[in-house]
Amino acid sequence: MHTLVAPHGSPSLKPLLLDGSERSAEKIRAAHLKHVPLTTRESGDLIMMGIGAFTPLEGYMGHDDWLGCCKDYALPSKGGLFWPIPITLSTDEDHAKSIALGEEVALWDVETDSLIGTMKVEEKYRIDKELECRQVFRTTDPKHPGVQKVMEQAEVNLAGPVKVLSELYFPEEFKGIYQRPAEARKLFEERGWSTVAALQLRNPMHNSHAYLAWIAIEVCDGVYVHQLLGKLKPGDIPADVRVRAIDALVNKYFRKERVIQGGYPMEMRYAGPREALLHALFRQNYGCSHLIVGRDHAGVGDYYGPFDAQKIFSEIPAGSLKIQPLCMDWTFYCYECGSMASMKTCPHESKAVIDENGNYRGGARLLLSGTLLRKLMSEGRPVPPEFSRPEVIAILKQYYDSLTEKVEVTLHSAATGTPGPNK
Repeated sequence: MHTLVAPHGSPSLKPLLLDGSERSAEKIRAAHLKHVPLTTRESGDLIMMGIGAFTPLEGYMGHDDWLGCCKDYALPSKGGLFWPIPITLSTDEDHAKSIALGEEVALWDVETDSLIGTMKVEEKYRIDKELECRQVFRTTDPKHPGVQKVMEQAEVNLAGPVKVLSELYFPEEFKGIYQRPAEARKLFEERGWSTVAALQLRNPMHNSHAYLAWIAIEVCDGVYVHQLLGKLKPGDIPADVRVRAIDALVNKYFRKERVIQGGYPMEMRYAGPREALLHALFRQNYGCSHLIVGRDHAGVGDYYGPFDAQKIFSEIPAGSLKIQPLCMDWTFYCYECGSMASMKTCPHESKAVIDENGNYRGGARLLLSGTLLRKLMSEGRPVPPEFSRPEVIAILKQYYDSLTEKVEVTLHSAATGTPGPNK
């Protein structure tokens, strides 16, 4: 009998999304409640709780869980259950004062100006933002996009159980890609899969991604290409373009019975190692037994070493997660080997030289990264054919040609193969 991995901290998924008459009644009741505005990050987290991706959370974290999560990866309210990144909601001081403990409030998505859920406020508290940033992001540098988000949070956190009433635009805008964990599990079970490797994507799928996925298929029943549909930092490629690019590659270059595509509504935090743990946790809820962890997973700039996100899995308490990391070395195209390769397999150490016109001028290893691909495309420079499939490049070129304003893309060490300060 094929059995998928159990959800995190629970024998079954715990979705908080209301349906049918329950949802209708709660919407009517919410019309008379005070509004609490949610940022895009907070709304994404709420939907993740709604669909059961953040099982077994029941709402935004209180102070003790926030502190335990930051310092010890643990939630005291759930017997010390492992959790790597705080899931919190903040509001300004005056608004917090107007809300009584025990009062129910309507959770309002600012981006769409719509009701998304309700919450019973059981706690109001302040946090040490610098402590959270040091623990979660390993930096307090305001240039780090995750740090910037935390520092921009309002003064007071609200905590309590939630009821989720909407998945916003995700089901319609990303029809066929957006999935709830229960839906993904059903697909895996229908195919008889018990071992499933998740491939986290926030960039269009280039040849290194495809190579990692093919390796995973060799050791697991199938691969779950799971892409982020929430907000990204400036310069990143938007989700709708990325979905089309990934479709083009997967549909032509993968065996259809060995790959399933999905998408989730969370926003990137760019927390590197800590975010890799969160990615693993909610992929376990989706039914995945493994998470592919390659170079610079969920990183940004030079804040993390290229393999810190792999090392952290050996640093957390044993048994914290049932899902396992599938650690992959640095991958690249090798002109000497004539194929994709990794540092574990390829003996040719010289770096490939590509001129301004995209022509190969010597050397062996062409290092591939999403950042480098974005830089080449944003500057209108040719992309070497070894970098990505022509179908993908055509879609990205159309997107970049349509832009009226260009965002400068800065290369960091993990994108170029140069050791950074944290290597």
